[in-house]
Amino acid sequence: LTTLEFNLLTTFVSNPGRVWNRTQLIDKLWGDNFFGDERVVDTHVARLRKKIEPDPANPTFIRTVVGVGYKFEDPLVA
Repeated sequence: LTTLEFNLLTTFVSNPGRVWNRTQLIDKLWGDNFFGDERVVDTHVARLRKKIEPDPANPTFIRTVVGVGYKFEDPLVA
């Protein structure tokens, strides 16, 4: 994983079930140093999914909450 992907994964895993919107993730990962389109978060989530998901097209760990953002779920924990 890249440093950014690792920090993104750590953010998700440290807060299971919490839904993060793009703005919150940008603030957490880039802080005041961010300039650009917030959709870059989607790109980094997609890259992370390719590396950790058994089937990135049907993610089981990093889930999309439509219209809100992303969250981490452990499918093995009920």
